[in-house]
Amino acid sequence: MARRKAPRGTPATDALIAAGVAFEPVEYAHHDDATDFGAEVTRETGLDAAVVFKTLVVSTGPRQLAVGVVPVAGRLDLKALAAALGVKKVEMAEPKVAERSSGYVVGGLSPLGQRTPLPTVIDSSAEGLDRLYVSGGKRGLQVGLAPADLAAVTGATFAPIAREG
Repeated sequence: MARRKAPRGTPATDALIAAGVAFEPVEYAHHDDATDFGAEVTRETGLDAAVVFKTLVVSTGPRQLAVGVVPVAGRLDLKALAAALGVKKVEMAEPKVAERSSGYVVGGLSPLGQRTPLPTVIDSSAEGLDRLYVSGGKRGLQVGLAPADLAAVTGATFAPIAREG
């Protein structure tokens, strides 16, 4: 079951603290054999899949990256993200490239506190939520915060970039 207590700092939680943003840390048991990290979060925390968002890194061109943040219950619409970013096309970044750029491991990628800040787009479904949950910067940690606060700290915009899973 998930524990809601102050976690040890990660770049993501440090960024929220530095920005003065209120957030709810939610720690949960991560299982090393897990491959569907979003399903693991909802199963272990009891959070609704509509409020848990995954962070996906895409390539927008040679050595150019961006971030899409979409509900774990859905999928990233690459064409919609490209349009939102004002580029011709995007493709999923290689996991090692995403890890190197962000400073996080796959399954713990957070839009917050990334080593290299990237253009970020949050699915517009988040705008109607009081709180959403994103990775807190490591497997086994989510942070809950207001969507507007996530956008402010990451410099993100909102756009319809998700499609049903």
